[in-house]
Parts: sequence; structure tokens; C-alpha cells
Amino acid sequence: MRTIEVLGSGCANCHRLADNARQAATLAGVDAEVVHVTDMREIAGRGVMSTPGLVIDGKVVSVGRVPSANDIAKWLGES
Repeated sequence: MRTIEVLGSGCANCHRLADNARQAATLAGVDAEVVHVTDMREIAGRGVMSTPGLVIDGKVVSVGRVPSANDIAKWLGES
């Protein structure tokens, strides 16, 4: 199972990113768990200074924007 983390306070963009991540997992045909990380110290500790952030299996792949489900599906296929 893949782990997709959405880093952010829980704002509307964070929720959109989580929805896109779930859709991307379906598009990519992978079993994934989407986890929300809201602790700002943990987020900053990962080097993310602009939210939302997206992490796939421990690797930060996007910061400060909401990538499309197709982009995320591509990243799921690459990693």
C-alpha cells in the first residue's frame, strides 16, 4: 500500500488536494492511503514552507499548489 500525505492546515486547497490524490490512486490503479498532516512543526520539518504540500511514500513531490489528479497519478507511477 502506498502512502500519500497532504500537508496543510485543513484549508479548502488541502481538501481539494486530498480529493485529487484519491482520484489519482484510482487512475493509477494503486492501493493508497491518504493521510492529512496538520502539525505545522512537522510540515516545516519536512522543508515545506508553503501549503498545501504533497508527499508520496516519504518524498515531497509538490509544494504550494494543488496538482491535478493526472499529475499525481503520473508521480504515483514513477515512484
